[in-house]
Amino acid sequence: MVKERDTQYLLLTPGPLTTTRTVREAMMQEYSTWDVDYNDIVESIRTSLVRLAVRDDVNLSSCTAVLMPGSGTFAVESVVGSVIPPDGKILVLNNGAYGARISTISRMLGIETIELSQLETELTNLNQVEQMLIEDTTISHIAMVHCETTTGMLNPAEAVGEIVRRLGRIYILDAMSSFGGIPISMESTGAHYLISSANKCVQGVPGFGFVIADRAELEATKGLARSHSLDLYDQWREMEAKGGKWRFTSPTHVVNAFACALDELDAEGGVQARHNRYLSNQKSLVEGMRSLGFKTLINDEFQSPIITSFHYPDLEGFDFQNFYDALKGRGFVIYPGKVSNANCFRIGTIGDVYKEDVLELLNKIEEIVGGLKER
Repeated sequence: MVKERDTQYLLLTPGPLTTTRTVREAMMQEYSTWDVDYNDIVESIRTSLVRLAVRDDVNLSSCTAVLMPGSGTFAVESVVGSVIPPDGKILVLNNGAYGARISTISRMLGIETIELSQLETELTNLNQVEQMLIEDTTISHIAMVHCETTTGMLNPAEAVGEIVRRLGRIYILDAMSSFGGIPISMESTGAHYLISSANKCVQGVPGFGFVIADRAELEATKGLARSHSLDLYDQWREMEAKGGKWRFTSPTHVVNAFACALDELDAEGGVQARHNRYLSNQKSLVEGMRSLGFKTLINDEFQSPIITSFHYPDLEGFDFQNFYDALKGRGFVIYPGKVSNANCFRIGTIGDVYKEDVLELLNKIEEIVGGLKER
């Protein structure tokens, strides 16, 4: 039986995503940004994020968390613009739109930038990563996207981290669409900076991103920021010194909703349990779509459970906008494609979404496709 909903449609997108009623209701509470009750919530969030990201308790004190207002991209820019010294150089591993965005950010900030550019359907080439780092000792930082939602690709964050650590460089991991939904840690990835957002797998709402950082590395970045409002070090020092206070006005309603979402993640059984649900959703989706004649864009071996890209079907009269509108009219919102060289659309399987929802979606798609076949 499909779960009863009180929203106009189910968001099958990689964030913002469908949230629970209780997360939305948490935004009804008003807080002052100066109030101790609110700052206590911020501190509890910071502590929870570190605990989610650190596997071994002995390493808890070596990591810290910073919240940054804005979308996830704001958090990415705060890291790139705050931790790389003037003589630093960044290698961006780019196989999608979000890897390309990191390069755009770093170049606009005047940081020397090189890329390992690959096709959007190709997994990060580990041999090339290692060779580039060995041959160019001026590369100080490496950035990659873990789950590249351009396609649904799950890049080898752990393997890249091993190379980066072994060769003594700093690793920036954009775990925007994976943290909280895929079991990873600071130890397993080797990341010095792990970045995500409130409205992804923790299942909060949009309004801020967060950075989980190696404390010693972050402490060494004082004065490096290229932006006042996105100064990661100063934001962290303010929160450290003043018990959770942000430097500037924070999204209080969103923060309280995120605290609720963290509680619900814990109640579900933690990241592994949520990951299992997402895997079940995605497996059911792919099996059902293939039975209806749809083909996936990338290989199953590096497909994430977060979002899946499908080629347009070989059906006369298929039009994505009409397909999208027909699904929306039936209570489901999907995503257009973002791949540069293929006609695709994407369906997310994260958020407050369950296998029963996916099966209902497949029924609606079969209904729509059946109508096209009858023409």
